[in-house]
Amino acid sequence: MTPQPSLDLIAERVERLLVRHEELQRTNALLADQVAALTQERDLLRLRLQAARARVDALIERLPANQGE
Repeated sequence: MTPQPSLDLIAERVERLLVRHEELQRTNALLADQVAALTQERDLLRLRLQAARARVDALIERLPANQGE
């Protein structure tokens, strides 16, 4: 009976594929969480950079103009 070993082989492959699919789903969820965290961190850093630029611009405005010009 050759169909039985083939059927067992197919069933085994399907099981392995299902396990791999679950692993990939977990990995994908973890990566999505990392992307969300990094996006939030990036946005926070952009805000901090904008604030720092505004402070530097304000300090530059307070500097006296060069007398030699």
